[in-house]
Amino acid sequence: MRAGTARETTAATGGGIRPEVTGARRIVVKVGSSSLTTAGGGLDADRVDALVDVLARVLGDTTGAEEGAQEIVLVSSGAIAAGLAPLGLDRRPKDLARQQAAASVGQGLLVARYTASFARYGRRVGQVLLTTDDTSRRAHYRNARRTLDQLLAMGAVPVVNENDTVATDEIRFGDNDRLAALVAHLVRADLLVLLSDVDGLYDGDPSTPGTSRIAEVTGPKDLAGISIGSAGKAGVGTGGMVTKVEAARIAAAAGIPVVLTSASHAADALLGRPTGTLFHRTGRRSADRLLWLAHASTPRGALTLDDGAVHAVVRGTGSLLPAGIAAVEGEFSAGDPVELRDGTGRAVARGLVAYDAGEIPQLLGRSTRDLARDLGPGYEREVVHRDDLVVLHSS
Repeated sequence: MRAGTARETTAATGGGIRPEVTGARRIVVKVGSSSLTTAGGGLDADRVDALVDVLARVLGDTTGAEEGAQEIVLVSSGAIAAGLAPLGLDRRPKDLARQQAAASVGQGLLVARYTASFARYGRRVGQVLLTTDDTSRRAHYRNARRTLDQLLAMGAVPVVNENDTVATDEIRFGDNDRLAALVAHLVRADLLVLLSDVDGLYDGDPSTPGTSRIAEVTGPKDLAGISIGSAGKAGVGTGGMVTKVEAARIAAAAGIPVVLTSASHAADALLGRPTGTLFHRTGRRSADRLLWLAHASTPRGALTLDDGAVHAVVRGTGSLLPAGIAAVEGEFSAGDPVELRDGTGRAVARGLVAYDAGEIPQLLGRSTRDLARDLGPGYEREVVHRDDLVVLHSS
């Protein structure tokens, strides 16, 4: 166990109200499957209503948007879990096809429950289902942001989930904790609240005597030596403490503070009381879409760069040109994410490629001027434009 962390940080705050929370106007709240469903896999209406009661108090009783009023985007798991019992499944299936079937049944039940529950407070609900393609591609990203902004402007509560019904392994976020961190960045949130069945981050197994809750995390050093569990208690979701800490790291690095606590402590968390674990900001907001490209996209192939191109991509400000590419692998189409690797095979960057995989071998090592002369003016362009590129390793 790493001694002292929880006690030291609690003493530093004095148990007072957290200004990072009370000063937040736009808040993303993520709730896990285990906080919404019964042990048998169906939706628990009482749990959903209890969460909505808390969120409605934050929003107030008005049905329209008010100047300076707080706004909430709800990232909700539970679609697959909600679909288990209606389909006669006693546990979450491992195969993608049955997961998609459960999501198809459960997503409608989930949104219907939220719609009815928020209606008690005169609030409308808007469903937003996302895949990684919706957020790493430039036009799709703008559309997703526009939809969420408009829903908030009209006083509705966006309920966001991964589009499990159609998402394949290649375009899945993998867990809604990471999705919530990226949505928080997408909507320029002031705060992210992660709700689950655990009341915070502990310096060991919470069930082991002598472990302590970590009240605050100011940076990676506060997590050194911490043993983080990988599974939730209920077994109906895909996350665990590992995914929550990673989501908190992504959001904090993008300038968004995070509170991690249990759904039963949601009211205290949103009032700024010192419950759960507060992750302080560790960085500034980055270029919007590049955060998604780095953390949400799945590369469909790879381009190996020569030393000059690696230096230009990692240290410079230029785009990737055909002359700097030494090899290509994978099957991908123009617009897909690809890894950019150095000569040792290490991924130094990720970007959206402007050519199909089959087109690139004829371009290797050639200047755009030569390509335009031999193949036509359409080939006088970058393979990966700088605006569609994010550096993963700078050394």
